[in-house]
Amino acid sequence: MAINNTDAARIDALVAAQRDFYASGATRDLQFRKRMLKTLQEALQKWEKPLSDALWHDLHKSYEESFMTEIGLVFGEISDALKHLRKWAGRRRRPTPVTGLPSSSYIVREPLGCTLIVSPWNYPVQLLLNPLVGAIAAGCTAILKPSPYVPEVSSVVEKMILDAFPEEYVAVVQGDRTVNARLLEKRYDMVFFTGSPALGKLVMEAQAKYLTPLVLELGGKSPCIVDKDAKLDIAARRIAWGKCLNSGQTCIAPDYLFLHEDIKDAFIAEFKKQLDILYPSGTMDSGQYVHIVRDSAFARLKGYLADGEVVAGGRHDAATRWFEPTLLDGVSPQAPVMQEEIFGPIFPIMTFRDRSEVVSFVNSREKPLAFYYFGKEADGWDIISRTTSGGACINDTIMHIANSNVPFGGVGNSGMGSYHSERSFLAFSHERSVISTPTWIDLKLRYMPYKMFKLVKKMLLI
Repeated sequence: MAINNTDAARIDALVAAQRDFYASGATRDLQFRKRMLKTLQEALQKWEKPLSDALWHDLHKSYEESFMTEIGLVFGEISDALKHLRKWAGRRRRPTPVTGLPSSSYIVREPLGCTLIVSPWNYPVQLLLNPLVGAIAAGCTAILKPSPYVPEVSSVVEKMILDAFPEEYVAVVQGDRTVNARLLEKRYDMVFFTGSPALGKLVMEAQAKYLTPLVLELGGKSPCIVDKDAKLDIAARRIAWGKCLNSGQTCIAPDYLFLHEDIKDAFIAEFKKQLDILYPSGTMDSGQYVHIVRDSAFARLKGYLADGEVVAGGRHDAATRWFEPTLLDGVSPQAPVMQEEIFGPIFPIMTFRDRSEVVSFVNSREKPLAFYYFGKEADGWDIISRTTSGGACINDTIMHIANSNVPFGGVGNSGMGSYHSERSFLAFSHERSVISTPTWIDLKLRYMPYKMFKLVKKMLLI
């Protein structure tokens, strides 16, 4: 199935229609937002099976994984927004300094306006619809741009959105990177982009002329450190699970292994054992193992096998784009596999003797989206305090994305801004300061010719 490019005239018409609709004020109404969140909830219930079938078709993603990592997360975001929207959107009173009395001070959260949401192919449902939850809750309109690399999913999403919403409110635009370029020529009040750092820079450059607020959810090489006192069976199981999830095609997948020299061989053996437990019949014919999205990505991964010695896995099949979970030993930090985010089930192995080596290596590179440490919790906190990343886990992988009570986002090369739960609402909102001053009194302190300056200065210095 091929995705047809949306033409420039239609893009222009959609942007204009959404600007007009937003200007009408309809989206600002709190009851309207709640109705639209419920509409999205009902649409997701109606289209759950077609979405799951499409995810299987495009990515060989099982229903269970589709629900746990995609559809279920969107249901959770919608439910959270419906429960808390009134509180999130409410006017907040803030303290007023003595020099500002008798005024009252407030923060008003208002929608940014007409927004663009661009999502990638690896989690094509949740990475498109979770930001949409934030846009709807905040009172914005949204143009959605899914990935052409998962055509079945993108087609089903378009049908679902068209069935649920008027296009002047929420609409889908389809196509390749030429369509992205056309979209980014237009002015928006906010752009939410998930993808690679290279594409994030293009988004930033294109919207810089408009000074558009951006949320960029990017990626990077997320390190996974296994220290000498880590509990190896649990470490290997959680790391194997995190790498095999979506076949490593996850922006927060553990990208490379940093193993303490003392436990390297034992970890490799335990990793193989845990893979056998996760996939008793192997991954090739498993209904629980995702395949590589397209031929070019498969060829890139195959090329990485030359960068070290395969000590586990390494088998692959071009016809089905199946790629076995693979450990690659003897890898140089300068090897191609250590330069870009792998985005696949290959694990390069490096070793260390002292944690300071890990700190120096991680800090010498771009800031990653995730950081994983296995060992004593106190040592985990120590290494986290000396490095930086978008998020981190001690003795786990991936799970920080599953908790909506903490922000999810990158830093530096791995992104800017964060979302999930209230932060999704805030990502699509402007916090507006409002000072309300009564007229029953008019203090002379602030007026020229500043006869009471000494008193004002004393008040300011308190």
